[in-house]
Amino acid sequence: MAKVTFKTDLCKGCGLCVDACPKHIVSLDENKFNAKGHRPAYCTDNDACVGCASCAIMCPDCVITVER
Repeated sequence: MAKVTFKTDLCKGCGLCVDACPKHIVSLDENKFNAKGHRPAYCTDNDACVGCASCAIMCPDCVITVER
């Protein structure tokens, strides 16, 4: 099982990771803002993550870590 983590304080909410996820389990948090005023990305279902790291590859700010 894979584990995906986001450095939400550094996320600028660009949404590239959301579009890259083949399982459609990455989303922008509609309920909170980070310190920079952006809606950070997060994984909606960690159990469904296959560890492909597409989200991490697409992230321009390297805020996503995927562990297998």
